[in-house]
Amino acid sequence: MELQISRSFLTSAVFSLTLLPALAGDTLVQVSTIDALVQGIYDGGVTIGELRKSGDFGIGTLDDLDGEMLAMDGVFYQITSDGKVHIVPDKAETPFSAVSFFKSDLEIALNPAPSLAALQSLLDQKLPSANLFYAFRITGNFSSISLRSVPKQAPPYPALTEVVKHQARFDLKNCHGTLIGFRCPTFVKGVNVPGYHFHFIAADHSAGGHVLDGTLSAGVARVQLLQTVQIELPRTPPTTRPIERDRSGELRDVEQQ
Repeated sequence: MELQISRSFLTSAVFSLTLLPALAGDTLVQVSTIDALVQGIYDGGVTIGELRKSGDFGIGTLDDLDGEMLAMDGVFYQITSDGKVHIVPDKAETPFSAVSFFKSDLEIALNPAPSLAALQSLLDQKLPSANLFYAFRITGNFSSISLRSVPKQAPPYPALTEVVKHQARFDLKNCHGTLIGFRCPTFVKGVNVPGYHFHFIAADHSAGGHVLDGTLSAGVARVQLLQTVQIELPRTPPTTRPIERDRSGELRDVEQQ
């Protein structure tokens, strides 16, 4: 693994995991780090207009932690804490997000899975290595799916572990839609979510959110291998706040709430 520091519109840390020469579109571009978000750094530093130059597909949140965000086919969606889905304007800003230009390298027909954990286990069996980064677009029928969104925050920002105590939860039945997300290897702890991280949007755009659990009836997973990861570090003043503490336990609580 090769670590480089480069100059762009933000200071960037670039992790190169190239097994073969990287192809255009095989890059995961990430704004900030998951530990910064868990700590409570919710100030947007990159506009959606800027972000779309780096990807047409991905997940994240918006300035002031205003709900859940996902991008699909070049359209960026916000799921607010009332459960409604909105199209995000280019002027909106994001404090944390991960995007790529999605291009499927592998297609997996999915058998029924009684839980999110079972679905993830099924996917793990089909991947060439657990030490690489992947983007997932999973379209299917869900007999049930549990989602959440979080309310917009105001400074001084509470930690994410406090915010999720007041999250809005949506439990849907017999829903058709798409999971958008990534699988990151365990060594990215503190940078991104180790393992799987999915957001969901219903096919009719009537609902969505961060995925807590679900029961898949049938579906298809399209998978992209991501060979390069670029991290756009948070801008000042939030970067003056210390984020060196191990927050893996807090992240586990946040992801599994």
